Amino acid sequence: MFKIKIPATTANLGPGFDTFGMSLGLYNSIEVEQKEEGVEIEVAGYGVKELTTDKSNLVYQSMLRLFDIVDYLPPGLKIKLINRIPLARGLGSSAAAIVGGLLAANKLSGEQLTTEQLLNLATEIEGHPDNVAPALLGGVVISTVKEQGVIYKKITPPAKLKTVVCIPDYQLTTAKSRGALPEKVSFKDAVFNVSHASLLLAGLLTEDYQLIGQALDDRLHQPYRQGLIPGLDEVIDNLSEEVLGIVLSGSGPTAIALTLQEEERIGTEMKEFFAKHGIEAQYLVVYPTDQGATIIEI
Repeated sequence: MFKIKIPATTANLGPGFDTFGMSLGLYNSIEVEQKEEGVEIEVAGYGVKELTTDKSNLVYQSMLRLFDIVDYLPPGLKIKLINRIPLARGLGSSAAAIVGGLLAANKLSGEQLTTEQLLNLATEIEGHPDNVAPALLGGVVISTVKEQGVIYKKITPPAKLKTVVCIPDYQLTTAKSRGALPEKVSFKDAVFNVSHASLLLAGLLTEDYQLIGQALDDRLHQPYRQGLIPGLDEVIDNLSEEVLGIVLSGSGPTAIALTLQEEERIGTEMKEFFAKHGIEAQYLVVYPTDQGATIIEI
């Protein structure tokens, strides 16, 4: 019996649309045990009512994809999902399920796939690497997909960086959030994002917190998605000067404040601004983590 521990992730980080991702110190766990026959799946924590516990479960489906590649299938499995990452909130819950399932299957079948092969397979299942890459590898990961597979670079998060994760109490599907985006953007906005993403990377690499704060602005996705999240405009307008920056986590609705201090006060104020718009929210103070998904023997 063993356990897979997978971190939550936040994608985009402002201007790094579909390219930047960072792992956070909030974890799902998957406990796996072989048995003589049958598949038994149990869910605890988030998703008890929403997630399937039959063979259609995303964790199990991800395991089957790998088993098919390596030509292996265990006689039976007992799988327990312990979910601390909220569903459909922009914190990489599906990426955690995919990465966790692939790591579990790889271990059961003799670890035949390399990290790069696992990342390519996870990206194929998820459709993009911006969440699965930091879930698997940890840290801040810049990635893209080319014909030969995922091209990526991992960097260690700046040591003093903290994140306040404010999670509104409703789900926003990626499909709905993607639907808010325009089919075309102006050349000016494209240049704006290229420059800001480049500066953000430089700030992360050199731990230049002032530069990080200056580089978090975005014109490709966040302005179009903010209207789907009541209260987010007010959060950004009132708190941006007190933190390095506030960004939408992935496709939302979670908002993340990047800060160096006073994180509890920032979280309380974010929660209060959402409440003014009739949205209940919770906040968590979590640290970026350099540790990706891990296997723990039980």
